[in-house]
Amino acid sequence: MENISPSDKADILKSIQSTIHKSENAIAKMTDEGSNTTLIKKRLHAHYIGLALLEYDWNQKPHHYSHDDLLQAKKTLIDLFPSLEISYAHAKVNSSQRTLLDRRIKALKWAVQAINIYTH
Repeated sequence: MENISPSDKADILKSIQSTIHKSENAIAKMTDEGSNTTLIKKRLHAHYIGLALLEYDWNQKPHHYSHDDLLQAKKTLIDLFPSLEISYAHAKVNSSQRTLLDRRIKALKWAVQAINIYTH
């Protein structure tokens, strides 16, 4: 992958970790309410894999995911882009929501790129 500054790497990892944390909290709340959590669990798993592959690529931290896991995670992450981009387009310029979405989109692009390296 192309060169990226340590600061940008930290921001990208932090963004994915934040999404994971929010998803874990959402699953806990939804489970308490008896809601269906299948989709959010699938997305959470994809975020775990994206984070693991970035940490593997950038920090040589080992992961235990199979090739099939990587392919499924890549598809799940790619499927998130349209809704994120729509939300981004509707967010007010210079708002915290737009900044968050910008960081999340950037982080997911890097995660997909990292997965691509190990699935070709």
